[in-house]
Amino acid sequence: MPDISREEVAHLAKLSQLALSDEEIEHFATQIDQIVETVSKVRQVDTEGVEPMSHPQSITTAMRPDEVKPSLTAEQAVDQAPNAEDEQFVVPQILGEE
Repeated sequence: MPDISREEVAHLAKLSQLALSDEEIEHFATQIDQIVETVSKVRQVDTEGVEPMSHPQSITTAMRPDEVKPSLTAEQAVDQAPNAEDEQFVVPQILGEE
């Protein structure tokens, strides 16, 4: 069983620039110890022959052919915009750039 010391927690808190009370250090040491113990139990599971997954449930992604279809012209896209110029949207400047 891993044993995370109070000194290790205090050292991590110092590196993280966190001011922790003695009670908080004790509390976090207990919690971190429980987390490390749980992770070590998970690592003991025999995963031989188990294929890695990106999702806990088997899912299939619906794919469709990449086909060109009719879409709006530039003129149609901006025809109801509050402000447009040269078939482009005109928006307020936000970064102070020219």
